[in-house]
Amino acid sequence: MNNTTAPHAPLAYRPEYEALEEDEAQTTQELMEAMRSIAETVAKDEGQAFRSVHAKTHGILHGTLEVLPLPAEYAQGLFAQPGTHPVTLRLSSTPGDLLDDKVSTPRGLAIKILEADGPRLDAADGLREQDFLMVNGPAFNAPTAKKFLKNLKLLAATTDKAPNAKKLLSAALRAIEKVVEKAGGESPTLVSMGGHPATNPLGETYFTQVPMLMGPYMAKLSLAPVAPQLTALTDAPIDLAQSSHALRDAVDKHFATQGGTWELRAQLCVDLERMPIEDASVEWPEELSPYVPLAILTVQPQAAWDDALSPAEDNELSFSPWRGLQAHRPIGSIMRVRRPAYPMAADFRHRFNADKPLKAPNPSN
Repeated sequence: MNNTTAPHAPLAYRPEYEALEEDEAQTTQELMEAMRSIAETVAKDEGQAFRSVHAKTHGILHGTLEVLPLPAEYAQGLFAQPGTHPVTLRLSSTPGDLLDDKVSTPRGLAIKILEADGPRLDAADGLREQDFLMVNGPAFNAPTAKKFLKNLKLLAATTDKAPNAKKLLSAALRAIEKVVEKAGGESPTLVSMGGHPATNPLGETYFTQVPMLMGPYMAKLSLAPVAPQLTALTDAPIDLAQSSHALRDAVDKHFATQGGTWELRAQLCVDLERMPIEDASVEWPEELSPYVPLAILTVQPQAAWDDALSPAEDNELSFSPWRGLQAHRPIGSIMRVRRPAYPMAADFRHRFNADKPLKAPNPSN
């Protein structure tokens, strides 16, 4: 086990480190309305409801999480004691509409850890689950809840519109992004608009992007592939033209014969100026505080997607950064406005789909 600890002492959380944005309650309400609008538009067009964000699923996996023996500052909440937990993973893309994979957007990965015991954020939920929601980039594409809302409104306005134009735009943006990356840079804006490189999602490292508590401290989490069969897929190209579900096909093909292992890692906040709580667009410098392994996540070979069975399981599953333990309470404006929005969206999806025969979506060409 890597016993490396942060080179600087972790900062203990204090309530004044969080500051409500002006009109945050109104932002929360408008965010819920935008998410509801996206879900209603897609449900009307598809005949069944999907998630308002991260609508398209590339695979559902079941595995185990082994919590490691940890230094005291990392041995918090779910990670307080070594042990093993069942987990469910969902791989996705970020938009709320069901796009052909030729529209290449950031990849998401949601983790549901079961048998998670301890004081809960919502004592009434009766669950023993801890959810962590991640995207394959270290920083969020908006600094604050208001900017997040602005971006989501733009997505809502284009949901289920001009799919062919989106594919052409995505191809152009990927070409531009290649030029930017060759020059040693990266444009989160280009990537989020459809310029994500056409690479295998199983080789990616995923990040919570926005902070949460780690017991008395503050942290961001990441999930990094460590098994050779996964690290070999980092930046591995995929021909997106081969199928409208090219990413799902790649995930399913891999897990049909091979498993995978990842490390779940934590980065503790040690400097509020360079590692801010209320600006989610800032990448926390690893030279100040490296990511330290908390647990090993293992998935054995299995069917990652089954057209007959997976749509029902996918519909039943729901994830929220606010479903979990008090020791891992989300912090910052992005996280605060998500709290009522995610259960609202899940409730709409479940009610709309009640008693409907669910099928795998077929993106428009």
